[in-house]
Amino acid sequence: MQPTRFAFGPRNYRLMFIGLGVLAAGFIAMSLDTADYGEGFLGLTVGPLLLLAGFIIEFFAIMARSGNADAAPSAPASGQPLTGAPVAGPAATPPATPTQPTFQRR
Repeated sequence: MQPTRFAFGPRNYRLMFIGLGVLAAGFIAMSLDTADYGEGFLGLTVGPLLLLAGFIIEFFAIMARSGNADAAPSAPASGQPLTGAPVAGPAATPPATPTQPTFQRR
């Protein structure tokens, strides 16, 4: 059984949580504005800039390449690693053929 491979790595999740924090800070900054109808400096400048930065961080969190070892380039099909050195592990063997048929015709 193969291990479960997630779409995002730890770096992606870290960036997502940072982006959510920046988004929350932007909404909080807009709600803390004391001017009428939120038309002060916090409501019209700081809050929207924080929201824009938060959405940009979220975009990069989704698009960033995950830091998993599975994302590393694999060796060529010839069995030789990318550096040209011989492979230290066992040679690739074909799958074993079953000794009994998996189904029978009637």
